[in-house]
Amino acid sequence: MMEKGQVQGLCNFLILGLLLITLTSPINARYISALDPVTPCEAPLQWEGRVVIYDHNTGKNTRANVTYDAKQQRIRILEDRKTLVPCKRFFEYIFLYKESVMFQIEQVTKICVKNTLTAPWDPYDIPENSTYEDKYYIGGPGDQIIVQEWSDRKPARKYETWVGVYTDKDCYPVQETYTKNDSMTTSTRFFDLELGIKDPSVFTPPTSCQTALPLLMSDGC
Repeated sequence: MMEKGQVQGLCNFLILGLLLITLTSPINARYISALDPVTPCEAPLQWEGRVVIYDHNTGKNTRANVTYDAKQQRIRILEDRKTLVPCKRFFEYIFLYKESVMFQIEQVTKICVKNTLTAPWDPYDIPENSTYEDKYYIGGPGDQIIVQEWSDRKPARKYETWVGVYTDKDCYPVQETYTKNDSMTTSTRFFDLELGIKDPSVFTPPTSCQTALPLLMSDGC
């Protein structure tokens, strides 16, 4: 017959074992992850992929292919022409932040506009001083990925002006949302990303940019 102390010790052992089994089960994996210390992951420096940029002010969606090069601080955006819209022009944009210059090229005529870039380089990543918001699954059972959500929210400021969602494993961008004056301005969704840059020449403006225009073109006729 076991003494009182032995019984209490056995009970404690069984409770601890059940607790470990419960916490390490797949059902409770999301709760374990919430307890882990979280620091911003490092996003890839060079990739190619597709994006959808939604302008909350105009209600306009822009679909495009993107070539992203954080090492040289440059981005190339090629608007998607799959959707035929009457009286609409599609453009290619080349942003060269180290040279503080951007190019807008009309895809059909190759008419080119050259402008000075005044905005600073803003990479697709999670700044070190970001605030961790949440960690959750996108998708459903058997077909899901874990993502982290970060923002620039600070205790002294009520609202955030940037929210970024990045994959937990490799830190690929999933969605970024910017706000201004307490209202959303743009949301960008990322998909079909591939590491590396297949053709760096996409950052070289066409010869038509040697006689570039000074004012940006509209996408209408």
